[in-house]
Amino acid sequence: MRIAIVGSGGVGGYFGGRLAEAGADVTFLARGAHLEAMRARGLRITSPNGDVQLPEVRAAGDARDVGPVDVALFAVKLYDTAAALASLPPLLGRDTIVIPLQNGVDSVVMIEQAIGRKHTGGGTCYVSAVIAEPGMIRHTAMDHLIFGELDGTRSARLEALQQACSPARFRATLSEDVNADIWAKFVRLSVISGMTTVTRSPLGVVCADPALFEMLKDAVREALAVARAKGIAVPSTTADGVAQTFAGLPPQTRTSMLEDLERGRRLELPWLSGAVVRIGEEVGVPTPIHRFITTVLRPQVNGTLG
Repeated sequence: MRIAIVGSGGVGGYFGGRLAEAGADVTFLARGAHLEAMRARGLRITSPNGDVQLPEVRAAGDARDVGPVDVALFAVKLYDTAAALASLPPLLGRDTIVIPLQNGVDSVVMIEQAIGRKHTGGGTCYVSAVIAEPGMIRHTAMDHLIFGELDGTRSARLEALQQACSPARFRATLSEDVNADIWAKFVRLSVISGMTTVTRSPLGVVCADPALFEMLKDAVREALAVARAKGIAVPSTTADGVAQTFAGLPPQTRTSMLEDLERGRRLELPWLSGAVVRIGEEVGVPTPIHRFITTVLRPQVNGTLG
Protein backbone atom coordinates (compact mmCIF):
# COMPACT_ATOMS: atom_id res chain seq x y z
CA MET A 1 0.00 0.00 0.00
CA ARG A 2 1.30 3.43 -0.99
CA ILE A 3 0.36 6.26 1.38
CA ALA A 4 0.83 9.99 0.81
CA ILE A 5 0.74 12.46 3.66
CA VAL A 6 -0.62 15.75 2.32
CA GLY A 7 0.46 18.24 4.96
CA SER A 8 3.24 16.82 7.13
CA GLY A 9 2.85 19.00 10.21
CA GLY A 10 1.96 17.77 13.68
CA VAL A 11 -0.91 15.48 12.62
CA GLY A 12 0.40 14.24 9.28
CA GLY A 13 3.98 14.03 10.46
CA TYR A 14 3.05 12.03 13.55
CA PHE A 15 0.78 9.42 11.94
CA GLY A 16 2.88 9.25 8.79
CA GLY A 17 6.03 8.82 10.83
CA ARG A 18 4.51 6.03 12.89
CA LEU A 19 3.32 4.30 9.71
CA ALA A 20 6.76 4.63 8.12
CA GLU A 21 8.37 3.31 11.32
CA ALA A 22 6.12 0.23 11.01
CA GLY A 23 7.28 -0.39 7.45
CA ALA A 24 4.55 1.27 5.37
CA ASP A 25 5.41 2.90 2.04
CA VAL A 26 4.89 6.56 3.02
CA THR A 27 5.68 9.75 1.12
CA PHE A 28 5.45 13.09 2.91
CA LEU A 29 4.28 16.17 1.02
CA ALA A 30 5.66 19.25 2.75
CA ARG A 31 7.20 22.63 2.02
CA GLY A 32 9.84 25.08 3.16
CA ALA A 33 12.35 24.33 5.89
CA HIS A 34 10.40 21.29 7.10
CA LEU A 35 10.65 19.67 3.66
CA GLU A 36 14.35 20.44 3.34
CA ALA A 37 15.06 19.06 6.82
CA MET A 38 13.24 15.80 6.05
CA ARG A 39 15.14 15.43 2.79
CA ALA A 40 18.45 16.05 4.54
CA ARG A 41 18.01 14.34 7.92
CA GLY A 42 14.80 12.34 7.81
CA LEU A 43 12.06 12.69 10.43
CA ARG A 44 12.22 12.58 14.19
CA ILE A 45 9.29 12.22 16.59
CA THR A 46 9.53 12.76 20.34
CA SER A 47 6.67 11.12 22.19
CA PRO A 48 5.68 9.75 25.60
CA ASN A 49 4.82 6.56 23.67
CA GLY A 50 8.38 6.18 22.45
CA ASP A 51 10.55 8.32 20.20
CA VAL A 52 11.00 7.69 16.48
CA GLN A 53 14.12 8.37 14.43
CA LEU A 54 13.79 7.85 10.69
CA PRO A 55 17.15 8.80 9.13
CA GLU A 56 15.66 8.66 5.63
CA VAL A 57 12.09 9.34 4.49
CA ARG A 58 10.46 9.99 1.15
CA ALA A 59 9.58 13.67 1.03
CA ALA A 60 8.35 15.78 -1.87
CA GLY A 61 7.23 19.32 -2.48
CA ASP A 62 5.07 18.52 -5.50
CA ALA A 63 2.46 15.76 -5.81
CA ARG A 64 3.48 15.26 -9.44
CA ASP A 65 6.74 13.82 -8.13
CA VAL A 66 4.79 11.25 -6.11
CA GLY A 67 2.20 9.88 -8.55
CA PRO A 68 -0.86 7.74 -7.76
CA VAL A 69 -1.17 6.30 -4.27
CA ASP A 70 -3.67 4.04 -2.54
CA VAL A 71 -4.43 6.40 0.36
CA ALA A 72 -3.80 10.10 0.87
CA LEU A 73 -4.10 11.40 4.42
CA PHE A 74 -5.08 15.06 3.98
CA ALA A 75 -3.80 16.96 7.02
CA VAL A 76 -3.18 20.57 6.00
CA LYS A 77 -4.43 23.44 8.11
CA LEU A 78 -8.02 24.39 7.31
CA TYR A 79 -7.06 27.77 5.93
CA ASP A 80 -4.72 26.02 3.46
CA THR A 81 -7.38 23.61 2.19
CA ALA A 82 -8.30 25.41 -1.04
CA ALA A 83 -4.68 25.60 -2.17
CA ALA A 84 -3.89 22.04 -1.13
CA LEU A 85 -6.84 20.60 -3.06
CA ALA A 86 -4.93 21.39 -6.25
CA SER A 87 -2.27 18.87 -5.22
CA LEU A 88 -4.67 15.93 -5.14
CA PRO A 89 -5.25 14.99 -8.84
CA PRO A 90 -1.69 13.64 -9.45
CA LEU A 91 -2.16 11.34 -6.43
CA LEU A 92 -5.35 9.74 -7.74
CA GLY A 93 -5.42 6.26 -9.18
CA ARG A 94 -8.51 4.19 -9.96
CA ASP A 95 -9.30 3.34 -6.30
CA THR A 96 -7.41 6.05 -4.41
CA ILE A 97 -9.16 7.37 -1.32
CA VAL A 98 -8.40 10.75 0.26
CA ILE A 99 -9.06 10.91 3.99
CA PRO A 100 -9.21 14.35 5.61
CA LEU A 101 -7.75 14.50 9.10
CA GLN A 102 -8.53 18.16 9.57
CA ASN A 103 -10.35 19.91 12.33
CA GLY A 104 -13.93 21.11 11.93
CA VAL A 105 -16.77 19.61 9.90
CA ASP A 106 -16.31 21.21 6.47
CA SER A 107 -13.49 19.19 4.92
CA VAL A 108 -15.39 16.23 3.46
CA VAL A 109 -17.67 18.45 1.38
CA MET A 110 -14.74 20.51 0.08
CA ILE A 111 -12.74 17.44 -0.95
CA GLU A 112 -15.76 15.74 -2.51
CA GLN A 113 -16.47 18.83 -4.60
CA ALA A 114 -12.86 18.88 -5.78
CA ILE A 115 -12.24 15.21 -6.66
CA GLY A 116 -15.61 13.42 -6.50
CA ARG A 117 -17.30 11.17 -3.98
CA LYS A 118 -15.59 8.01 -5.27
CA HIS A 119 -12.22 9.24 -4.04
CA THR A 120 -13.45 10.88 -0.83
CA GLY A 121 -13.47 9.23 2.57
CA GLY A 122 -14.09 10.54 6.04
CA GLY A 123 -11.64 10.79 8.86
CA THR A 124 -10.66 12.44 12.08
CA CYS A 125 -8.07 11.96 14.78
CA TYR A 126 -7.23 12.67 18.38
CA VAL A 127 -3.62 13.75 18.77
CA SER A 128 -1.64 16.58 20.30
CA ALA A 129 1.45 17.10 18.14
CA VAL A 130 3.27 20.02 16.53
CA ILE A 131 6.37 20.71 14.48
CA ALA A 132 8.89 21.50 17.22
CA GLU A 133 11.52 22.40 14.62
CA PRO A 134 12.01 21.51 10.95
CA GLY A 135 12.16 17.74 10.62
CA MET A 136 10.99 17.11 14.19
CA ILE A 137 7.48 16.41 15.55
CA ARG A 138 6.74 16.81 19.26
CA HIS A 139 3.87 14.54 20.37
CA THR A 140 2.44 15.10 23.86
CA ALA A 141 -0.93 13.34 24.14
CA MET A 142 -3.50 11.11 22.42
CA ASP A 143 -2.90 9.04 19.28
CA HIS A 144 -6.16 7.78 17.77
CA LEU A 145 -6.75 7.72 14.01
CA ILE A 146 -10.35 7.19 12.78
CA PHE A 147 -11.38 6.70 9.16
CA GLY A 148 -14.29 5.29 7.17
CA GLU A 149 -16.22 5.23 3.93
CA LEU A 150 -18.88 7.91 3.74
CA ASP A 151 -21.60 5.27 3.27
CA GLY A 152 -20.44 3.22 6.26
CA THR A 153 -19.33 0.16 4.30
CA ARG A 154 -16.20 -1.81 5.18
CA SER A 155 -14.33 -1.44 1.91
CA ALA A 156 -11.29 -3.46 0.90
CA ARG A 157 -9.23 -0.29 0.53
CA LEU A 158 -9.87 0.84 4.09
CA GLU A 159 -9.49 -2.64 5.52
CA ALA A 160 -6.07 -2.59 3.87
CA LEU A 161 -5.31 0.74 5.54
CA GLN A 162 -6.37 -0.64 8.90
CA GLN A 163 -4.05 -3.58 8.34
CA ALA A 164 -1.20 -1.17 7.53
CA CYS A 165 -1.91 0.67 10.77
CA SER A 166 -1.95 -2.50 12.86
CA PRO A 167 1.82 -2.68 13.56
CA ALA A 168 2.14 1.09 14.02
CA ARG A 169 2.27 2.48 17.53
CA PHE A 170 -1.09 4.27 17.53
CA ARG A 171 -4.75 3.31 17.77
CA ALA A 172 -6.64 2.99 14.46
CA THR A 173 -10.39 2.55 14.02
CA LEU A 174 -12.29 1.71 10.84
CA SER A 175 -15.59 3.48 11.52
CA GLU A 176 -19.08 2.50 10.43
CA ASP A 177 -20.37 6.06 10.96
CA VAL A 178 -17.46 8.36 10.32
CA ASN A 179 -19.66 11.47 10.04
CA ALA A 180 -20.76 11.00 13.65
CA ASP A 181 -17.11 10.52 14.63
CA ILE A 182 -16.13 13.74 12.85
CA TRP A 183 -18.83 15.66 14.72
CA ALA A 184 -17.94 14.05 18.05
CA LYS A 185 -14.37 15.26 17.56
CA PHE A 186 -15.63 18.69 16.47
CA VAL A 187 -17.64 19.08 19.67
CA ARG A 188 -14.61 18.28 21.81
CA LEU A 189 -11.98 20.11 19.79
CA SER A 190 -13.93 23.33 19.37
CA VAL A 191 -14.14 23.49 23.16
CA ILE A 192 -10.61 22.48 24.10
CA SER A 193 -9.04 24.63 21.37
CA GLY A 194 -11.17 27.63 22.22
CA MET A 195 -10.69 27.41 25.97
CA THR A 196 -6.93 26.86 25.93
CA THR A 197 -6.35 29.55 23.32
CA VAL A 198 -8.56 32.23 24.85
CA THR A 199 -6.86 31.67 28.24
CA ARG A 200 -3.37 31.28 26.69
CA SER A 201 -2.96 28.22 28.92
CA PRO A 202 -2.44 24.46 28.70
CA LEU A 203 -5.44 22.30 29.47
CA GLY A 204 -4.45 21.63 33.07
CA VAL A 205 -4.84 25.31 33.96
CA VAL A 206 -8.38 25.36 32.58
CA CYS A 207 -9.42 22.16 34.34
CA ALA A 208 -7.91 23.23 37.69
CA ASP A 209 -9.80 26.53 37.85
CA PRO A 210 -13.42 25.95 38.98
CA ALA A 211 -14.85 28.91 37.06
CA LEU A 212 -12.99 28.05 33.86
CA PHE A 213 -13.98 24.39 34.20
CA GLU A 214 -17.66 25.37 34.42
CA MET A 215 -17.21 27.61 31.39
CA LEU A 216 -15.69 24.64 29.56
CA LYS A 217 -18.73 22.51 30.43
CA ASP A 218 -21.08 25.22 29.15
CA ALA A 219 -19.12 25.31 25.88
CA VAL A 220 -19.52 21.52 25.57
CA ARG A 221 -23.28 21.82 26.13
CA GLU A 222 -23.53 24.42 23.36
CA ALA A 223 -21.60 22.32 20.84
CA LEU A 224 -23.58 19.17 21.68
CA ALA A 225 -26.85 21.08 21.25
CA VAL A 226 -25.75 22.31 17.83
CA ALA A 227 -24.79 18.80 16.72
CA ARG A 228 -28.08 17.31 17.86
CA ALA A 229 -30.06 20.12 16.22
CA LYS A 230 -28.27 19.21 12.97
CA GLY A 231 -29.50 15.64 13.37
CA ILE A 232 -26.01 14.22 13.92
CA ALA A 233 -25.94 10.95 15.86
CA VAL A 234 -23.20 12.02 18.25
CA PRO A 235 -22.62 9.50 21.03
CA SER A 236 -24.97 9.86 23.98
CA THR A 237 -22.88 11.80 26.45
CA THR A 238 -23.03 14.73 28.84
CA ALA A 239 -21.02 17.86 29.32
CA ASP A 240 -19.78 16.52 32.65
CA GLY A 241 -18.59 13.32 30.97
CA VAL A 242 -16.69 15.18 28.26
CA ALA A 243 -15.21 17.54 30.84
CA GLN A 244 -13.98 14.64 32.94
CA THR A 245 -12.32 13.19 29.86
CA PHE A 246 -10.50 16.49 29.40
CA ALA A 247 -9.48 16.49 33.06
CA GLY A 248 -7.92 13.06 32.58
CA LEU A 249 -5.57 14.26 29.84
CA PRO A 250 -2.01 15.32 30.69
CA PRO A 251 -2.17 18.80 32.25
CA GLN A 252 0.51 20.04 29.85
CA THR A 253 -1.71 19.25 26.83
CA ARG A 254 -1.58 22.15 24.38
CA THR A 255 -3.81 22.51 21.35
CA SER A 256 -2.48 23.37 17.91
CA MET A 257 -4.52 26.56 17.92
CA LEU A 258 -2.81 27.70 21.13
CA GLU A 259 0.56 26.85 19.58
CA ASP A 260 -0.39 28.83 16.46
CA LEU A 261 -1.44 31.84 18.55
CA GLU A 262 1.83 31.87 20.46
CA ARG A 263 3.83 31.58 17.24
CA GLY A 264 1.93 34.41 15.56
CA ARG A 265 0.34 32.14 12.97
CA ARG A 266 -3.15 32.10 11.49
CA LEU A 267 -5.83 30.45 13.62
CA GLU A 268 -8.39 27.81 12.65
CA LEU A 269 -10.91 29.73 14.75
CA PRO A 270 -13.50 30.24 11.95
CA TRP A 271 -13.79 26.45 11.55
CA LEU A 272 -13.93 25.67 15.29
CA SER A 273 -15.71 27.97 17.75
CA GLY A 274 -16.60 30.18 14.80
CA ALA A 275 -18.31 27.23 13.12
CA VAL A 276 -20.23 26.39 16.30
CA VAL A 277 -21.58 29.95 16.23
CA ARG A 278 -22.31 29.86 12.49
CA ILE A 279 -24.07 26.50 12.53
CA GLY A 280 -25.83 27.40 15.78
CA GLU A 281 -27.36 30.41 14.04
CA GLU A 282 -28.49 28.15 11.18
CA VAL A 283 -30.29 25.72 13.50
CA GLY A 284 -31.48 28.24 16.08
CA VAL A 285 -29.22 27.21 18.98
CA PRO A 286 -27.65 29.99 21.11
CA THR A 287 -23.89 29.66 21.62
CA PRO A 288 -22.77 32.47 23.95
CA ILE A 289 -19.52 30.84 25.16
CA HIS A 290 -18.31 30.05 21.65
CA ARG A 291 -19.38 33.50 20.52
CA PHE A 292 -17.29 35.00 23.32
CA ILE A 293 -14.27 32.88 22.31
CA THR A 294 -14.70 33.84 18.65
CA THR A 295 -15.05 37.53 19.44
CA VAL A 296 -12.08 37.75 21.81
CA LEU A 297 -9.74 35.88 19.47
CA ARG A 298 -10.87 37.60 16.26
CA PRO A 299 -8.00 40.18 16.29
CA GLN A 300 -5.47 37.29 16.09
CA VAL A 301 -7.31 35.14 13.53
CA ASN A 302 -4.96 36.09 10.67
CA GLY A 303 -1.84 35.85 12.83
CA THR A 304 0.66 38.50 13.75
CA LEU A 305 3.53 37.49 11.48
CA GLY A 306 4.40 39.97 8.78
